[in-house]
Amino acid sequence: MSETPKNFNPEPYAYHNELTLQVEGLTNLGLGVARDEGWVVLAPYVLPGETVRLRIYRNHKNYSLADLMEILEPSPERVNPMCPLFGTCGGCQYQHLSYKSQLAWKRQHVADAFSRLAKLNTEIQPVRPSPKPYGYRSKLTPHFQKGPDGIGPIGFLKQGRGRALVDVEHCPIATDAINQRLPEAREELRRSWKGKRGGTLFLREVIEGVVTDPEEIVSERVGSRTYQFKAGEFFQNNPFLLPEIANYVCEEASGVGIRHLVDAYCGSGLFAVSASERFEQCVGVEISASSASWARANAAINRLENCEFIVGSASEVFADVPFSGGTAALVIDPPRKGCDGDFLDQTIAFSPSRIVYVSCDPATQARDIEILLSNGYQIEKVQPFDLFPQTRHVESVATLSR
Repeated sequence: MSETPKNFNPEPYAYHNELTLQVEGLTNLGLGVARDEGWVVLAPYVLPGETVRLRIYRNHKNYSLADLMEILEPSPERVNPMCPLFGTCGGCQYQHLSYKSQLAWKRQHVADAFSRLAKLNTEIQPVRPSPKPYGYRSKLTPHFQKGPDGIGPIGFLKQGRGRALVDVEHCPIATDAINQRLPEAREELRRSWKGKRGGTLFLREVIEGVVTDPEEIVSERVGSRTYQFKAGEFFQNNPFLLPEIANYVCEEASGVGIRHLVDAYCGSGLFAVSASERFEQCVGVEISASSASWARANAAINRLENCEFIVGSASEVFADVPFSGGTAALVIDPPRKGCDGDFLDQTIAFSPSRIVYVSCDPATQARDIEILLSNGYQIEKVQPFDLFPQTRHVESVATLSR
């Protein structure tokens, strides 16, 4: 019998207590939801409708966490995972779920975020699928640790095991070129690593091939535009779906009487450069001077004369934008934490005619949109995209107008 951990809370279940339950749904973290006389039990790798045997390993104030021990009645939507490490490696949550059902559940996750956080029962469009459900990821960053005997596993965090790593020699969601390069890159790392601690192995597939130096200047093509940036800097890493997202954002930003575009959090200029032919003038705003410099370079590479990129301070984002919000659309693509209150206040003061909010976290997106709705905006459409198949993540694009 396993020894009970020191800080284990024994209510309402003893450590490793086993339960047979039916799974009701999935959380936005990809965990199955089951109930035992109303008490919520969460477990990974189970699917709605399944009857399963679970083993409790942690009790929280309002729910318990459990490991999957046995599937007694499987769901018809259950499929065989492509990766032999699925269930051990924590990188993917949905390889056991048919791709059609993955899209349906991600749509539901976006709807739940808007309903729960913004109190909006907005219709969510069906999730647009990735052209490649596997082999799509153009950047891979396996981690490693260094101990007394040298470098240990090179891979990703084990499911539910804190900092422990699982060794990954091949990753089915990475591109074929990255998987071909991975064995050699792993061996090079073991031979040459001089650091006293661990770190991250870097691989990115771009026009130049697969690069392993995050400081190398690389090129990526999205639609008819070419972009350059440092390999380690942020750039969406599903090149098979990215052109569709970029085109959709540009279409949604366009409208009658809108002549200008502001691309906030513009990074290397993806949306401003992509949309340049649709507007008289595009202005990208970046707090990072380095990113703004790359955005200017990308406008020059594509021979665009109507794109300008400025370094804006956090307190005066729109101060140097040379037009008013009345003739402008605003594209927002913030980090996962969403927009801060100061940025939203400035957005409301700038008062763009349209806002296209791109988000990798529908929860923070819904939170921010609730503020915009209380200041004169309305939602026209919410369109999710499946940038990361086999995982719990979903990209959500919301269109708002005054």
